[in-house]
Amino acid sequence: MRQRKVLVVAAAAGALVAASGVGLGLWVSSDGEGPADPATASAGKSPGGSDEAAGTAPEASPSPSRSYPLSRAPRTIPAVREHTAERGPGWRPERTHRVVVGDGALADEGRLIAGELGLTYAGEKDDERHGDLRLVLNRDAGANPESYTMTVRGGRVTVSGPGEAGVFYGTRTLKQEVRGAGTAPEGVVRDEPAKRRRGLMLDIARKHYTADWIEDRIRELGDLKFNELGLHFSDDQGFRIESDSHPEIVSRDHLTKAQVKRIVDLAASRHITVVPEIDSPGHLGAVLAAHPDLQLRDASGRAVRGAIDISKPGSAGIVDDLLDEYAGLFPGGQWHLGGDEYQALVVSDPEASFPGLAAAAREKHGSGATVEDLATGWLDDRAATVRAHGRTPRAWNDGFFRGGSVRAAKDIQVAYWTGKEIGARQPAEYLREGRTVLNYNDEFLYYVLGEPLTFVYPTGERIYEQWTPLVLRGTTSVPARYDDQILGGSFAVWGDLPRSQTQEQVAAGIRLPLRATVQKLWDPGEPDLSWTEFRALADELD
Repeated sequence: MRQRKVLVVAAAAGALVAASGVGLGLWVSSDGEGPADPATASAGKSPGGSDEAAGTAPEASPSPSRSYPLSRAPRTIPAVREHTAERGPGWRPERTHRVVVGDGALADEGRLIAGELGLTYAGEKDDERHGDLRLVLNRDAGANPESYTMTVRGGRVTVSGPGEAGVFYGTRTLKQEVRGAGTAPEGVVRDEPAKRRRGLMLDIARKHYTADWIEDRIRELGDLKFNELGLHFSDDQGFRIESDSHPEIVSRDHLTKAQVKRIVDLAASRHITVVPEIDSPGHLGAVLAAHPDLQLRDASGRAVRGAIDISKPGSAGIVDDLLDEYAGLFPGGQWHLGGDEYQALVVSDPEASFPGLAAAAREKHGSGATVEDLATGWLDDRAATVRAHGRTPRAWNDGFFRGGSVRAAKDIQVAYWTGKEIGARQPAEYLREGRTVLNYNDEFLYYVLGEPLTFVYPTGERIYEQWTPLVLRGTTSVPARYDDQILGGSFAVWGDLPRSQTQEQVAAGIRLPLRATVQKLWDPGEPDLSWTEFRALADELD
C-alpha cells in the first residue's frame, strides 16, 4: 500500500536529544510514534502553562516533551496529501478561543468556521493569543488557489493559502479533524487537489427536489471539498426553474428564482460553482409541449420526442432566450449545453429520414453538409450565446462528431459519459484533438433512479477501488500522458424513474459514492485506507 507523505521534524527531535541528554531510542517506540509505555515518559510543560499565566506569548514552537508522542496525520475525507508530524498536544477548540483573519476577504470563511466550532469571530487582529485560529491569505499568482497550509503549533492554528478557496478547504480539514478526533494534531498539513473540477450533477428536471434538500447537499459538498454543483433543469419531463421570458414552459413543481438565488449564494459561500444545463437540441420535451410548432418531425410527419427542429429560426430563438435569461441567475463561469441524444442522429440515414434538416444543412454549410454538420453548427451557436456572457461551455461527448465539414469549437469542453452511442468514439480521440475533458463515466458515476436499462446503482467501494479520473469509458484508463487534459469529474444523479426513490433515499444512496469520488479527484493514487477503513471513517466524520 502506498504510504502518504508523513514527515518528522528533525529539528524537534534534535532539540529533544539535546534537552534530555539521552538518545531517542531510549523512549521512542520502534514505529516512531511515541513511547511504547506512556508511564515511562517524564512529564513536560504543555503550551498555555506558566507563560500564559504570566500574560506573555507562548513560544512559537514549544520544546518537544516526552508527554507528547509524534503526531499522526489527520483523518479526513478526502485525505490530506502531506502532513509533517511534530510533537505537541495539538489543538482543541474552546469557547474562549478566537477566529481572526489577516484579510477582510476571509470574513465569511472566518464566521462560518467560528460558528461551526463554537468559537468567537474576532475579525482582523494583529495580536496573537493562545488558542487562536488565524486565517491568512498569502497571495501567490503562481500557486494553486485551492491549495492551503495548516499549521498546528504552540496552542494555535494558522490556515493560509494563496486564494480564499484554499483557506476554506483548510477550515474543512480542521472541522473534520475536530469532529472525528476532537483535536487537530500538532504539525503542518500541505494540501491541494489533483483535479480542478470536482462535482455532483443533479437531474432536477425529471425529479423535482426541494430547495432545502439541494441546500443540504451544498453543505455536504462543501465539507467534502467539492467545487461544482450541476443542475440539469430542463428535459422532456419538466422545466423546473421559474422563467420570465417563457413562463408557459415552466412545470407546476419548480424552483422560484428567489430559491435559486439562495442556492447559488449558499454554493458561492462554500466555493462551489453552480453549473446550469438547458439540454438541446434533444431533451426539450417540456419546452416543446408549449411550442408544438417547433417539434421535429420525420419524413412521414411523425413527431420526434424531445427533439426541436433546428432548421427553424424560432428554435434557436427560444433556446437563446432561455440561455440569456438564466445567465443572470447563474453567475459562475461554467455552462453545460447538453447536446446529447438528438434523435435525428440515431437513425441509420438521417438525411433520408429528415429531409428538412438535410436541406437546411446544405443551405447553411454547403452542398456536402450533413445533418450532423447542422447539429454541430447548432452547438457552436449556443456556445457563442453563453460565451458572450463570459461562460465556458461544455457538452456531452455524443454531441461531438467525427469528421464533417463543421467542427465543434475548441473551447467546448467534453463531458464524457458513455461509449454506448451509435458510432461511439474512444475518449482518446477527443484528447488527441487537444480537447479538455470532464469525467462523468456512466460505468462508475451514474446514479440512475430505478436502475433502467443496464444501469445499477454505483457503490462507493467500486469507485474507491477501481476508478480514477483516467478511467473515462468503461473500466479502461486512457494513457497517463493525457492526465492534464482531464479537468476532473462529476458524480451524476439522473431521474429516469423519479418515484423509485425519495429525496431522503437519494441522499443516503449517494453518501458513500460521493465520498469515494472526491477522494479520487483530490488524490487519484492508491488510498492509504482500505475500503472498510474508509467507510468507518466516513461514519465517524458524519
